[in-house]
Amino acid sequence: MSKFCQSCGMPLKKDPEGGGTNADGSKSPDYCSYCFRHGAFTAAEIRTAADMQRFCMGKLKEKGMPTFMAWFFTRRIPRLKRWKTG
Repeated sequence: MSKFCQSCGMPLKKDPEGGGTNADGSKSPDYCSYCFRHGAFTAAEIRTAADMQRFCMGKLKEKGMPTFMAWFFTRRIPRLKRWKTG
């Protein structure tokens, strides 16, 4: 099991639902509930790692995080499983 969502990089222990769900309803070991539900990724408009980085940086800044820190927490998104495998 991953420690971080392999789509957005969020620590899975911070997911209020305990992780995303596979098509059969079981918990996904790799993705959070914000990114993955019922065996599919949730946001069709997020197609690339750069899209995900912009989205996550915006959310972190909305919560009051400085731009540099938001960048710091999202810089590894392109290396996550979802984006490495296409």
